[in-house]
Amino acid sequence: MPTQDSLDFQKVFSQLSTQIKQLENYGEVASYIPELSKVNPKKFGIHLITSDNQHFDYGDSQEKFSIQSIAKVLSLSMAFRLEGPSLWERVGVEPSGNAFNSLSQLELEHGIPRNPFINAGALLICDVLVSHLNKPKEEFIHFVRKLVGNDTINYCERIALSEKEHGFRNAAMVNFMKSYGNIKNEVHEVLDFYFHLCSIEMSCAQLAQAMSYLSSNGINPLNNEEVVTPSRAKRINAIMQLCGFYDEAGEFSFKVGLPGKSGVGGGIVAIHPEKYTIALWSPRLNAKGNSYRGMKILEFFTTQTKSSIF
Repeated sequence: MPTQDSLDFQKVFSQLSTQIKQLENYGEVASYIPELSKVNPKKFGIHLITSDNQHFDYGDSQEKFSIQSIAKVLSLSMAFRLEGPSLWERVGVEPSGNAFNSLSQLELEHGIPRNPFINAGALLICDVLVSHLNKPKEEFIHFVRKLVGNDTINYCERIALSEKEHGFRNAAMVNFMKSYGNIKNEVHEVLDFYFHLCSIEMSCAQLAQAMSYLSSNGINPLNNEEVVTPSRAKRINAIMQLCGFYDEAGEFSFKVGLPGKSGVGGGIVAIHPEKYTIALWSPRLNAKGNSYRGMKILEFFTTQTKSSIF
């Protein structure tokens, strides 16, 4: 028997076509990574998975796209599991208030990234994983595949190469942190892992499945294995709430009311602990680097279903 929540979700999903037609598709597709500029800007997909494994979808929810910075949630989860609380001696948990690729903040704070989701912080997390893993790229993609329950999930070498060829600011950040002793491994190895991490491709359906452990107290609902402890799942959700949208995190929290993470491929994932995980894709980005329509539609969704955490 459907719950009231599932009836509400179905009702709102049935209204999406009207909402999207009424909503101007402002913004621009990411162009600083040339491969991302080739995507069709009209694409739109959304997929929701409830805590009792009901699925709701709309549009291009089965089409793969580059998840980009959303992968930073997965790398953080793996690093937190391997490193434990000592991780926070090398990276903070505070909002940055600056652009995701800012260099000035790193200098002011002596090579300690403000949080794990800005580029410097994600590079630091990659360094942690390179230290712990024998074959970082292979072991990490295996970790992601288990979360999705799909062995076809993979890096996109074309996008990784495009990022490498234009990743000068990221190279500057990791070298700068290295100068402060906060990067332990070879710079080229950390950068290569980072560029591949950001190149992972998934559909909305796969992305929602991958992140479902964060709405299930750290347990992968596909196999009931613990990905992270309940306490660490809570902390990762808290960092998403505070830092998941760079210097627009407050706006997302204010209007949508969920922990979430965006990527410049146009994806957004959001978590309602013990209730649902929702993933959305719309490639045009606003001035802050977040999906323009994605932000608007998720605000509509949580307002209509009364399902924010607040």
